[in-house]
Amino acid sequence: MSKTKSIEHKGRIDSITGNKIHVSFLAMSGCASCHAKGVCSAGDMQEKSVDVYDFSNQFSVGDNVNVTLKQSLGFRALFLGYVLPFILVLMILIILSSFTSNEAIAGLSALSILIPYYLILFLLKDKITKKFTFTINKI
Repeated sequence: MSKTKSIEHKGRIDSITGNKIHVSFLAMSGCASCHAKGVCSAGDMQEKSVDVYDFSNQFSVGDNVNVTLKQSLGFRALFLGYVLPFILVLMILIILSSFTSNEAIAGLSALSILIPYYLILFLLKDKITKKFTFTINKI
């Protein structure tokens, strides 16, 4: 029996509106709990929140829960947010560098491809949000 890999954080339910549950949690880097984090700039902790849709009506405000996201969805978010834009910029830069001798135009044009890319992501956020679903379980 194989268990799917997932990303988990302990959180607390802040509010419930209909079937939408607002959960806040403290996201820590791997070394945030290290005893030397005061002298190291690598450790950080951030307060984050997510909205989870649940139709079971078994949760109430103030409950401690585990927020879970499939690891494969984390990789998809990484690809959409960082890898694909980098590939687009690099491709445009290479193509325009071969057609024009002006490096400034090639560089600015390659960077300007990010504007329509992130605009398209913004316009498709509702569709993308449906794919990135969080689940919660009581602790």
